[in-house]
Amino acid sequence: MANVLNYLPELEADEMAFVQGFFQNFNEQQAQQFTDIYRLRRKRPEIILFTSLLGFIGFAGIQRFVVGDIGLGILYFFTAGLCFIGTIVDVINYRRIAFNANVKEAQRTHILVMGQAGGSF
Repeated sequence: MANVLNYLPELEADEMAFVQGFFQNFNEQQAQQFTDIYRLRRKRPEIILFTSLLGFIGFAGIQRFVVGDIGLGILYFFTAGLCFIGTIVDVINYRRIAFNANVKEAQRTHILVMGQAGGSF
């Protein structure tokens, strides 16, 4: 059983707790493969905060495009971040936005790693 802290020490506590559930079933090779893929795909909370702040200078919605919420990104873009209210909410909740996006990426990465393990037998 691999420990997520050894592979992804940069994760925040809630994200680490979520990802640890996947690591319980991984061997060392799968843990390393998951780490390599997930590290490239995960969204850092700092990037979400920075892109949210760009909404105040005319680039509203970028943070939503970054996390894959294309519909909300388009809505924010054409409504100036819902008259800045949505942008303010996103600035306050940037960690939650990143966590939710990373949960989806972790699930996709887990499926990918387990699918490759199943196909190798």
